[in-house]
Amino acid sequence: MSETNLPSAGLKALDRLVGTWTVTGGAEGTVRYEWMPGGFFLIQHVELTQSGEPVSGMELIGNLRPFGEPAGTDVVSRYYDSNGNTFDYVYELTGDTLTIWAGAKGSPAYYEGTFSADGTTATGDWVYPGGGGYTSTMTRVPARP
Repeated sequence: MSETNLPSAGLKALDRLVGTWTVTGGAEGTVRYEWMPGGFFLIQHVELTQSGEPVSGMELIGNLRPFGEPAGTDVVSRYYDSNGNTFDYVYELTGDTLTIWAGAKGSPAYYEGTFSADGTTATGDWVYPGGGGYTSTMTRVPARP
């Protein structure tokens, strides 16, 4: 593969999400991240309860690369849920801080969380314009031997 045909560093940084996580806080349940073959897209599988309602979903995370064009610089995603909704996000991991903007990068609706030193938890807040939001903690489920 040529250098321009490799997954971006920003996307590869999200490798620390790979695995299954228990989610607590404003949403409860599990999420699981896995790489699509080739490593250009990270897939998130979602099974949560939020505001008393069960939600299943899937998210594809990667750099946009329209046919014949170079890959975009932002790591973006589209989330699809069992209620027929779609949501777009931008992901950025800098050091131990994960930021997920709803919509475009810099949006006033976002999540900002920090991974623990051992990488087994990530705790942060979903922030919504006009107030609201909630604290959320993800705890890694140990892989089975």
